[in-house]
Amino acid sequence: MLPPMGTEKRVNYWEYIRVDDLLSLQGGVEGDEASLGNDEVMFIVVHQVYELWFKLILRELGAARELFSGGPVAEQALSGAVHALRRVCTIIERCVDHFQIMETLSTRDYLSFRDKLMPASGFQSAQLRQIEILLGLEDKDRLSLGVEGDYMQALRAHDGTRSSAYDKVEGTRASGPSLRSVIAEWLYRTPIDGYGPDDEGAAGSLDRFIERYLGAVDAEIAGSLEVALSRSHTAEDQETLRQRYAKESAGQAAFLNPTGEVDDARTRRIRAAILFITTYRELPLLSWPRELLDAIVEFEQLFVIFRQRHARMVERVIGRRTGTGGSAGVDYLDATALKYRIFKDVWACRTCQIQIKAAPPLERPDFYGFVAEGS
Repeated sequence: MLPPMGTEKRVNYWEYIRVDDLLSLQGGVEGDEASLGNDEVMFIVVHQVYELWFKLILRELGAARELFSGGPVAEQALSGAVHALRRVCTIIERCVDHFQIMETLSTRDYLSFRDKLMPASGFQSAQLRQIEILLGLEDKDRLSLGVEGDYMQALRAHDGTRSSAYDKVEGTRASGPSLRSVIAEWLYRTPIDGYGPDDEGAAGSLDRFIERYLGAVDAEIAGSLEVALSRSHTAEDQETLRQRYAKESAGQAAFLNPTGEVDDARTRRIRAAILFITTYRELPLLSWPRELLDAIVEFEQLFVIFRQRHARMVERVIGRRTGTGGSAGVDYLDATALKYRIFKDVWACRTCQIQIKAAPPLERPDFYGFVAEGS
């Protein structure tokens, strides 16, 4: 039953934000903030802020995933996914900034309370693991964290029982396909030169598009090689250049005509769709798809920067010590920045892109124009 008009509960700022509750959570292991030094309280506050940012990131990524999970996505509806990713990008930028605050902590000051953290570690952040899973990081691609053989074991309580962190991550693992998977499905459905994957003539149209595109790629590579050769000084240098550019041409052909993938035909169409969207990005119906791909690249770049910045902060504060959770410390963090890449094909397509003037003509360009009202 609704309250009578005019009798709704009136709140103050500190009640709505629950300021008193927030400010009572910095007591650390002792549960007594008064017994802690400023350095340790700062350490606690910064990590709590990270967890709050991670909470928002999870909500936005989850919203983006839901948009793609319902089947065909209207072009204008993509704006919601782009908005979510743009907000996540801004949040990650702020997360990177926070490492400057951590770097106000000197080595010896951190060492004064570091041992009490053991065996706790940042890799026990359930929300960061949830973000990775929601994005599409697979178990087979994970690095060993340290003394635990499996990252899920690091989330168990000390007696081996399931913790709330374990349950949260397990829940995300069981929550459905990853963002990478649903975006790949969307890319697979994207009409290429006017043909969707189930349309009559789609296979032949895709073959022709890839053939024309690789022809344009080879023409650009040949032009670049000619310029490079004209500026080389020795026959040895020229031979090295010829081999290098030949390898580039072969690599791009293999990328667009893959063999040995889990599903070659599906992978081929997804990669072609990425290149189609980025190459003909000026076409009206490709405006939001191209914004989405750009947002994906920006997001993953910032996430890599976040991992790299984390590693440099740790190295600055404690050098290359073993991590509190038994990991290799900085070496482990550096390795995650290199290995934990999600949208690999979107990045790889950057190598295959060509100049706008080199783009081969389309067979059905009118398919991507706006339809006039009443037509």
